Amino acid sequence: SVTIGVQADTEDPVVSANTSVNAFLNASGTATISVADVEISSTDNCGIASKTLSQSSFTCANIGNNNITFTVTDLSGNSTVVPVTVNVVDNIAPTASCQNITVPLDASGTAIVFSTDIDNGSTDNCGISGTSSSPAIFNCSNIGPNNVTFTITDTSGNTSSCVAVVTITDPLSTCNQ
Repeated sequence: SVTIGVQADTEDPVVSANTSVNAFLNASGTATISVADVEISSTDNCGIASKTLSQSSFTCANIGNNNITFTVTDLSGNSTVVPVTVNVVDNIAPTASCQNITVPLDASGTAIVFSTDIDNGSTDNCGISGTSSSPAIFNCSNIGPNNVTFTITDTSGNTSSCVAVVTITDPLSTCNQ
């Protein structure tokens, strides 16, 4: 009689992977990566059963570096785990939306226009961190229409601008005195 010994597979898969990948957020503020974004190659002496990422979906809350793992498991249950850094990036500029307004001078001949006065529902996929308008202070020399640049900045530093027409009036005839 012949005795044939079967040896158990204890050999882990051999994995080559990108250990740093970028995930760019879309207009909805989400990004997804797949095994194909991470894997360069995976081999095993007895065959591969699965390839998984510990996290594949990201949102605005994940902007910056995120540490995940890429795991390759063979048919015998042996695994190789590769740490991967996913840099989630928001590179989409906000959408600036302006409205034209009319502003009266006060009794001292001054009018101040705040950026919120000309903002007409500006939006961003991940949130707005600030707005500004320029010029913002008007006097008698500005009676009539004036172009004002409205700028919006999102939480990732992306900016967008639009121009509103701010018409300055002098209802108190302050400038004629």
